[in-house]
Amino acid sequence: MVATNASGATANSALSNRWYAAAPYLMPLDNDPPDAAAIMDATGLKAFQLAFVLAPNGGGCSPTWGGTAAVSSDTAVKSVIDTIRAKGGDVSVSIGGYGGTKLGQACSDAASTAAAYQQVITKYGLHAIDFDLEEPEYENTAAIKNEIGAAKILQQNNPGLYVSVTTAGTADGTGWFGKQMLLEAKSQGFTPNNFSIMPFDGGFNGAASQTSALTNFNSILQSTFGWDAATAYAHEGFSGMNGRSDTGEMFTQADFQTVLDYATSHNMDRFTFWSLNRDRQCSPPDNGGRTSGTCSSVAQNNWDFAKYSVKFAGATPPSGTPTPTPTPTFPAAA
Repeated sequence: MVATNASGATANSALSNRWYAAAPYLMPLDNDPPDAAAIMDATGLKAFQLAFVLAPNGGGCSPTWGGTAAVSSDTAVKSVIDTIRAKGGDVSVSIGGYGGTKLGQACSDAASTAAAYQQVITKYGLHAIDFDLEEPEYENTAAIKNEIGAAKILQQNNPGLYVSVTTAGTADGTGWFGKQMLLEAKSQGFTPNNFSIMPFDGGFNGAASQTSALTNFNSILQSTFGWDAATAYAHEGFSGMNGRSDTGEMFTQADFQTVLDYATSHNMDRFTFWSLNRDRQCSPPDNGGRTSGTCSSVAQNNWDFAKYSVKFAGATPPSGTPTPTPTPTFPAAA
């Protein structure tokens, strides 16, 4: 099903929802941004999840990229979006993330929070938006009320807008604050296209721990919203981290394939990862046992992990298959 045009979206046609569900995260202004056009040519990827929109570092309820670059005067990100759309692709924009001040914290209520996000939707003609609600914002009850309320308003005011809500993952599915966020959504009568968890940076290691968390999260969705398992999976998403995580967990190409198989066999709504900036090999490949924002710390070809997003969207990568080595042996650092 193709989403209808959102408010302000007059210059580009929407992709299918499956593409927005498969869009990997890309920081267009930080972490040595890769060439989106080159990724599209190499993998067949069509959708990108641009990160992150935040409140201004100096205070206020207006949207910025990373707290510093005002959306209202932006030309740099718009140029990236125009390039992607010229090649038949599209973007979703992600708000929130781990760092900085979120608009839900800075704005006074849901209506003003939504108005700030509407500026982003209108500026870029968006058909999709992602609410990345995690630490420390999701520990702030008032901020989460504003964010969920804003998401509901945007959903109502922009028919066909694809809305994902991304939050922290735990072995049990999600933690106390994640569960409180779900209860807030229930109390407001808000249902997004999906609630996605990030099963990394929480004692995970490999695909088995991630699929177990996804199974447990499905049970949480069932008990919270009164859904059966199939309905819960249809509103559930996975957001992984390729290669070496912040805490040293390892997720190889083989792990991504296992989680992809789980997601597709359970008819899950979303499969994405952080990030395309990291979807390339370090030098040396293991990066000396360190995590990087610009490479994966595992042996790989460029854009190996993006190819799993392409598969989730239902497309076939144009050439080759991701490097299969699950436990590579790395050469000594020079």
